[in-house]
Amino acid sequence: MLGKTNQLSPLESRKQLLIAESELNRARLAEEWQTLTRVVGVIAHRAKVATAWASASALLAGGVSAWRRGSSAPATAKPPWFPKILSGARMASSLWFAFRARGEKAEPN
Repeated sequence: MLGKTNQLSPLESRKQLLIAESELNRARLAEEWQTLTRVVGVIAHRAKVATAWASASALLAGGVSAWRRGSSAPATAKPPWFPKILSGARMASSLWFAFRARGEKAEPN
């Protein structure tokens, strides 16, 4: 045993190389899974915030529309509905973009 060297066969060295590569791939997959979990959490949080703001904006737009409508028109006349929808959509979009820009500045990444 004194003159004998401990050499690996090509098959054994290939096997060890594949095992090491698998361990690296497992570690990389675990990191990517954690990153994906964080990103999904951030997206879910932003969706909740956007839903809350959209709901509040819709309530505000409905309240403003009802307040502006009043009862000045006669009961038999039909009010024009298309301009009111456009006006409400304009107001909602301006609120949406204002709150969205404000929310992006406030949230740390």
